[in-house]
Amino acid sequence: MRIELAQGDITEFEVDAIVNAANSSLLGGGGVDGAIHRKGGPDILAECRALRAAHLGKGLQPGQAVATTAGRLAARWVIHTVGPVYSSSTDRSATLRSCYTSSLEVADDLGAQTVAFPLISAGVFRWPPEDAVNQALVAMQLTQTRVTVATLVLFTPDLYELARRVAG
Repeated sequence: MRIELAQGDITEFEVDAIVNAANSSLLGGGGVDGAIHRKGGPDILAECRALRAAHLGKGLQPGQAVATTAGRLAARWVIHTVGPVYSSSTDRSATLRSCYTSSLEVADDLGAQTVAFPLISAGVFRWPPEDAVNQALVAMQLTQTRVTVATLVLFTPDLYELARRVAG
């Protein structure tokens, strides 16, 4: 799999699947989650509600991933994953990496060849950005997948430049 870095709005990417840094309720929220739900429209929320009603009654646990339609987005699917909240006293990096690996497994199940990821947990969950980039890249590099291109989409120019430095 080729890993690319890009700067921009993940909701604008034309890929098979966009990964959503979702909240555990799957019912929308702020940041990437809110942007995907707003731009993708009500079909995404309807499928999330159906998932909750069917087998995710308590919501999605951190590190897990599920897929829905992408609604009005340019992608075919949205893969929802819940990142862990950063803690300086508890190492949750394995859970953060699991967000990427679980999302790639779901992408494989869907037959997706191209996937765009946000920088999971680096927003409201306060994960230090440099380590969040490192965890994302390590997880993607170590995952066996049929996805051909995974793009890490950084929302701001500063995060994009940081990711370029971390990627070397």
